[in-house]
Amino acid sequence: MDLLQAMKISGTALTAQRAKINVISENLANNETTRTKNGEPYRRKMVVLAQQPIEPFKSVLAKEQDEPVGVKVADIVESREDFRLVYDPHHPDADPKTGYVAMPNVNILTEMADMMLARRAYDASATAMNSTKSMILRALEIGK
Repeated sequence: MDLLQAMKISGTALTAQRAKINVISENLANNETTRTKNGEPYRRKMVVLAQQPIEPFKSVLAKEQDEPVGVKVADIVESREDFRLVYDPHHPDADPKTGYVAMPNVNILTEMADMMLARRAYDASATAMNSTKSMILRALEIGK
């Protein structure tokens, strides 16, 4: 694998982790949203990642099968977990008989842990990209 492909792979990881952090931020922002457009509370969203082939020019010409693999966001899915029920009879969305309000299925601790993991993965990809850039610069200095 050449150094430019390594940069592309790190770049795909940065993009995927940024998307994951954006979805986690949306989940945290909607932690108290009890009514969305479809009439039910906000549902937690999760990012599904998949491999993405990185096709270098040489492999396109030679039709090599051994391609480096990056990562991409395959889908953003909604969690099917049950909503949290909170007793608050004065809330506008409370059930008139029971007084319970269906709250989003977002757990702040889970979201914060996921955000920390995504941030660390982002940092690791940025470090890998910087190391690759440093290797490229050193290789260019050798030719002087």
